[in-house]
Amino acid sequence: EVQLVESGGGLVQAGGSLRLSCAASGFTFDDYAIGWFRQAPGKEREGVSCISGSDGSTYYADSVKGRFTMSSDNAKNTVYLQMNSLKPEDTAIYYCAATWGWEGCGPADFDSWGQGTQVTVSS
Repeated sequence: EVQLVESGGGLVQAGGSLRLSCAASGFTFDDYAIGWFRQAPGKEREGVSCISGSDGSTYYADSVKGRFTMSSDNAKNTVYLQMNSLKPEDTAIYYCAATWGWEGCGPADFDSWGQGTQVTVSS
């Protein structure tokens, strides 16, 4: 059974940094894609960043390019999202998700989800 547990969310001032972690179990990283998604109140869930387990290729949404960095530690079955220069519009619940293979970085492309962690950026 695929399980994903996010941690690292919190309250931070604009311009600050946070690092989210996603501890994964029940599957082999090499065969899966892992993604970070977020959902703000009243908005649709959107893809933030995704990484392919097979070749490490990554995708970033335009809104986070240059500020967020996704990485994986396959030995620990953990992926990270380093978020720098945070803005109030980054406030959302951040979810980690996994799917076999690599189709894309949209929510519909992923089928296993964590419970989410709240990120709040104050102005």
